[in-house]
Amino acid sequence: MTDKALDKVLRYRGSGSDPREVSEAQAQDNVLRYRGSRGVAELDIEPPAPKKLSAVASTLKPYICGGSAAMFASCCIHPIDLTKVRLQLGGGKHSAVNVVKNIVAKDGVLGMYKGLSASITRQATYGTARIGLYSAFSDYVRDQPGIGGEKGANLPIQWKFLTSFSSGAIASAIGNPFDVALVRMQADGMRPEKERRNYTGVGNAVRRIISEEGFASLYWGYAPNLLRAIAMNVGMMATYDEVKEACTNMMGSGLHTNLASAGAAGFFCAYFSLPFDMIKTRLQNMKPLPNGEVPYTGVVDCASKIFKNEGVLAFWRGFGAFYGRCAPHAMIILLTREQIMKAYDNVLGE
Repeated sequence: MTDKALDKVLRYRGSGSDPREVSEAQAQDNVLRYRGSRGVAELDIEPPAPKKLSAVASTLKPYICGGSAAMFASCCIHPIDLTKVRLQLGGGKHSAVNVVKNIVAKDGVLGMYKGLSASITRQATYGTARIGLYSAFSDYVRDQPGIGGEKGANLPIQWKFLTSFSSGAIASAIGNPFDVALVRMQADGMRPEKERRNYTGVGNAVRRIISEEGFASLYWGYAPNLLRAIAMNVGMMATYDEVKEACTNMMGSGLHTNLASAGAAGFFCAYFSLPFDMIKTRLQNMKPLPNGEVPYTGVVDCASKIFKNEGVLAFWRGFGAFYGRCAPHAMIILLTREQIMKAYDNVLGE
């Protein structure tokens, strides 16, 4: 409790002592007893009652707050994501530093934000669903003691896995078309000028993909994207909650615990999902050959060709950039989400 708070509520002085000289443990109690020559003064200090949300606002809260945080985080880490995509498509010919230099030399500093509109749209759909559904599913399980949860308690690890697994899978189906548009817009600068698609925005990209290649092309790379979304959500959300609980027991709650948990979650998120992200990127960016055939016929064919031609470590190519994306992305989402939720409650609470 701060001196300012104590100054406000503690005004009783007995035999010349300062009431702020109570023990730290006593100062944390709801009732503070100050003993002076005139007996005992009891001061009830109760925290303000939390604002209540309407049923609609309460239902929408995890989606609005989670989606807003995801979009903000993507704006922050988009240059890293662009570098990661270029590294994956470059076949290991360049380092991350060289990729950035080439982008800036060719397209200027703003070139590092190519595909940003698709990235934001993707997070508005995929990110909102992934984070919002995880919160909704977790709350549902907590309210159902009979299926493994306990209201108000931490979820068992098996339920963390299942809720993050299912929310990631559903979100992947929603966001895949925008993910295809994002990868293509980010990769377009690598092509010769005559071969570039030159999409003007995410809407233009989606419309042209449907008209030129058919609706099914929006789901190229869906299988690895599904596996990637599941691995990423389990790595980020389930691992974060599990590690945070352990860190809280050891270090207590606070910003340091949130940062440590987010960093650990970012590592596992990147390690498990990067191979699927590599395959997804190759499939989504592929262009039909002059004879009409496509470079890869599916997930297995793509994985086997990468392994045969580039080696097993190729699946983790760009791990530094990918981890540099996942960890800050997770931290920004989780920390920003907390602040957005507080603002949401203050604005819409009654």
